[in-house]
Amino acid sequence: MTIPLMPLPYAHDALEPHISSKTLEIHHGAHHKTYVDKLNAAIEGTENADKTLEEIVKSASGPLFNNSAQTYNHGFYWHSLSPEKSAPSESLLAAINADFGSLDALLEQLSNEAVNHFASGWAWLVVDGGKLKVISTHDAGTAITADVNPLLTVDVWEHAYYIDQQNKRPVYVKTVLDNLLNWKFASDNFDRGTAWVYPV
Repeated sequence: MTIPLMPLPYAHDALEPHISSKTLEIHHGAHHKTYVDKLNAAIEGTENADKTLEEIVKSASGPLFNNSAQTYNHGFYWHSLSPEKSAPSESLLAAINADFGSLDALLEQLSNEAVNHFASGWAWLVVDGGKLKVISTHDAGTAITADVNPLLTVDVWEHAYYIDQQNKRPVYVKTVLDNLLNWKFASDNFDRGTAWVYPV
């Protein structure tokens, strides 16, 4: 099975002015595509060729893990963003209020995790043991290997924001949290109770 480059769920210019078309063209069309291409080259003719992406991620190590996990993470990230404003579902909002006190408190914690993560990585909102938590993973690390259900992620690799914001990660994070979070996607993940599956 060939793992496809997942198409963006919106046009390249749909997130402007918050994230530029140029950033998405390079981030999706070069970075994400490179991970997919390297992954497919690595699994061709091996026992991994018949596995799902998630199965590869959970059993891989080294470069195979890096490329498979980054393929998954980027697909999840594209869905974590939306040009359309949304709000958490009633069930997710109730859980947010129970576990963080308020949506604003959650966003503050997610911002702190994303801004202060050292070097490259990902900030996640997840369900862990029935509780909502904010975590981060380093480099290609992914929430689906941590026995949690991811709801949203923010990419804090520098290539996610350098064209638009240079090295100003806090500006990028604030822009994403204030304008682009896809709460419908997060709510669907929460209500389903199982991790999102990369489309093939």
